[in-house]
Amino acid sequence: MPTDCISYQNSGYFSPLMNDYLDQKTNLKSLYNRFPTLENFEEQILEKQANFDDHSRKTLVSVLQKQYLNVETSALTKQNIDALGKTNTFTVTTGHQLNLFSGPLYFLYKIISTINLTTELKAKYPTHHFVPIYWMATEDHDFEEINYFSFKGKKFHWNRESTGPVGRLSTEGLDEFLEIFALEIGSSLNANAIKKLFEDSYIKHDNLADATRHLANVLFGSYGLVILDTDDHDLKRNFIPFIKEELLHQSSHLLVLETAKKLKDYTIQVNPREINLFYIEDNLRERIVFENGKYKVNHSKIEFSETEILTLLENHPEKFSPNVIMRPLYQEVILPNLCYIGGGGEIAYWLELKSFFASAKVTFPILLLRNSVLLATEKQAKKTDKLDLTWNDLFSKQANLINYKTKQLSEFPIDLTNLKEQLQKQFEALYEVANKTDESFIGAVKAQEVKQIKGLENLEKRLLKAQKRNLSAILQRIIDLQNELFLNQSLQERQANFSEFYLENGDNLIPALVKQLKPLQSNFDIITLP
Repeated sequence: MPTDCISYQNSGYFSPLMNDYLDQKTNLKSLYNRFPTLENFEEQILEKQANFDDHSRKTLVSVLQKQYLNVETSALTKQNIDALGKTNTFTVTTGHQLNLFSGPLYFLYKIISTINLTTELKAKYPTHHFVPIYWMATEDHDFEEINYFSFKGKKFHWNRESTGPVGRLSTEGLDEFLEIFALEIGSSLNANAIKKLFEDSYIKHDNLADATRHLANVLFGSYGLVILDTDDHDLKRNFIPFIKEELLHQSSHLLVLETAKKLKDYTIQVNPREINLFYIEDNLRERIVFENGKYKVNHSKIEFSETEILTLLENHPEKFSPNVIMRPLYQEVILPNLCYIGGGGEIAYWLELKSFFASAKVTFPILLLRNSVLLATEKQAKKTDKLDLTWNDLFSKQANLINYKTKQLSEFPIDLTNLKEQLQKQFEALYEVANKTDESFIGAVKAQEVKQIKGLENLEKRLLKAQKRNLSAILQRIIDLQNELFLNQSLQERQANFSEFYLENGDNLIPALVKQLKPLQSNFDIITLP
């Protein structure tokens, strides 16, 4: 499985904010704790160790043991859960929504980045233990974002309604979905394995949280991955002081707004609410707002006085759900975490939170951009070589790529820059003559110069267009190849589901990816599959 790569910054698919973060630009250094290098974890370990207590460890281990009671658990995962009770054990965490059948490919890359970083940390710091955590976003309520996945360009939707936390959503009706998907993937050995994995995950489990845990555990349990559902009474009990602070003082709102001002030259990823909490029940997750001296649940008739909501918090902390601003704090309060691994959008909103963490006196984690991958077949790699393309070429915008290859393949120059420069030199002589006459002649010379330069530019465009017609056969092969690798002119990892590649590679797929991906190298990997 050969691997090639280009830098994230040169891929053209990362925001200016992420490029500047990766380049460690000075203007961003106040927004993160430590940059993700192996050496920087030494101080991160010491800081987190001093800022995480034994009670939180005991609660975490107890909750995980309950959640894994009916899960076929690998020896390594059991060992990792037990190790979390020890003061020399730390976590590396990634989070992801409960996308149907894992959703886009980058679900795999997030988790593999997390697993591989713990391996590197163990080699560097052998007296400590490091556990990879997959934080399931069970409390999210944006069902429309997760109710589908794509297979070979076709979208498979789970058509049903959902209003509450998606983790509690019943999987009833997915047997019909599986029947439709099964027809699409055929009956090969690998196809049958995919169907069994879907059935065991979604048909044999009652809710989406349990189904997703089973799926992730089958795929990554042998690597010691620990899967955590934080929609839990005991975990939220440890978060009560921070929920209370948010309800009474709303400190996150002003702190995050102030930090966002430092990012004014970039696109702001999230904007804080005055209260960054939801109220949840099985079929409800709505924002808590403070109006006219009452705490109200948005779009409902539910309301509380201050005394009532604080009593509810003390007795039922599980009814309070953090939003995108509070969720990172919740994570770092309940986990002995050193590093969060996420995509560009996730890292962007974490960069808004450091002053909020400082106010809460919670250690801010190291932020690491997850691995990104383009998977290509050997046939596609050979086509790339035959068409004299580089991977940088294929990452280009299609219009730019076609223009570039047309000029490169043309037997004569299409770029008329030299002619335009010669024309401008000729007009320089005319300007010298014009300066010795009246201003009206200077205007006439200028008008003529603009007209002729414009004429050459139009000829250049027509010449390029003509050559595209002459080279249409080879250019179409280039377009077809790029469209195969970048479906809908978008990154493959954001479009395709892992099942598409499992169908051809079977159980070899994930081990091969685990072997190739290096989380601390800021490269977009191009991996050629057999």
